[in-house]
Amino acid sequence: MKLWAGRFSKEADERVNDFNSSISFDSRMYRQDIAGSIAHATMLGEQNIIAPSESETIIKGLKSILSDLDSGKLAFDPEAEDIHMFIEAELTARIGDAGKRLHTARSRNDQVALDIRLYLREAAEGLISQVKELICSLCNQAEQHTETVMPGYTHLQRAQPITFGHHLMAYCQMLLRDIDRLKDAKNRMNVMPLGSCALAGTTYPLNRERVAELLGFSSVTLNSLDGVSDRDFCIELAGAVSILMMHLSRLSEEIILWCSWEFKFIELDDAFATGSSIMPQKKNPDITELVRGKTGRVYGDLNTLLTMMKGLPLAYNKDMQEDKEAVFDAVDTAALCLKTMIPMIDTMKPIPSNMRRAAAKGFINATDAADYLTRKGVPFRDAYKITGTLVAQCIEKDTTLEELPLEDYKALCGEFEEDIYQAISLETCVKGRTVVGGPAPERVKEQIAAVRAAIQEE
Repeated sequence: MKLWAGRFSKEADERVNDFNSSISFDSRMYRQDIAGSIAHATMLGEQNIIAPSESETIIKGLKSILSDLDSGKLAFDPEAEDIHMFIEAELTARIGDAGKRLHTARSRNDQVALDIRLYLREAAEGLISQVKELICSLCNQAEQHTETVMPGYTHLQRAQPITFGHHLMAYCQMLLRDIDRLKDAKNRMNVMPLGSCALAGTTYPLNRERVAELLGFSSVTLNSLDGVSDRDFCIELAGAVSILMMHLSRLSEEIILWCSWEFKFIELDDAFATGSSIMPQKKNPDITELVRGKTGRVYGDLNTLLTMMKGLPLAYNKDMQEDKEAVFDAVDTAALCLKTMIPMIDTMKPIPSNMRRAAAKGFINATDAADYLTRKGVPFRDAYKITGTLVAQCIEKDTTLEELPLEDYKALCGEFEEDIYQAISLETCVKGRTVVGGPAPERVKEQIAAVRAAIQEE
């Protein structure tokens, strides 16, 4: 019998039961539901809203259910409407009428609002931990390549010389911001809604602050309507996860390019690539392609949440049951992508010789040649034109600025001397960019140290 059956004269159609049920996806919150119920029962007993002896019996029964669910001794009933009704029905079956008192001064509306906050609080912490692991993997790779010259790109065209370590550390900065966003989302969801009941609170003398204390919340919700109808925290977390996935997708796209034969800047470990069923020479970066694809899936989850909530009047509406599948999927997808990408980054093998060759062929030291002339008093626009002409000559002769004879330099500008070759050396170009945040090896080492310190402080 349904727990709300008293108002109804007949059973719901089975099709309605199936459509209405959420046990298939909200059962994952059983630990949070039981933790919330234990805190609620504790407070009810302390406030003498129910007898302290009944509170103790309820808590003991809830703990036995938790143990049996954890061990697999107890299975979820697929016929139950949701996790809340399943646990309450199981509790009543075990301890009798005392189990019926657990729901005193509580509604499923504030109960589910509590459960999902508890669940997502842990999920956000888990994602933060994984992002830190990925940052460590990137830092470890970057530390080995603070002097590995590669071309930096704009418009996917070779632009200026940087190092592989410098490039990887750019992603660490993105991921640090992701951690901040996840922390912010976690902090804003850490407000306890239980006691809002269905929408208007209760006449019972609840101690909401006590429940918040027992469950580790920083405060309680201050409006009962908002307490049961707020899902901002789901949307905010899905938004933070979407931005995280965008960063993982950008990194994935670069890895896809880098391990192609056209670039061949890295080699993925065989354990993190796949082959072809028909082309024996293929080694495909399927992991990164899936991350790139799954990013769109997470964006869809965020859009589901935004669209679901945009037209809802206060307070609770059944539409809000759709929050869990979307936000769970966003979190699960990001966690799976991180779990797979971390060892892939750990084991990938950069190929410095190919990076150096691409840098040399890209005329990415042209700006430094122009700067060489400006330091000798040539106006920058004139220096820019002279250098551009030199690049055109190199292309025509299939050579590089480093290999072009000095007489060709002097033919265009008498200010060029033998020291031009030192000035446009790729290594010189990189090491000279010592501005804070730049690609000079000592600056990259500072970035690595700063990033490591930042995640250790978390």
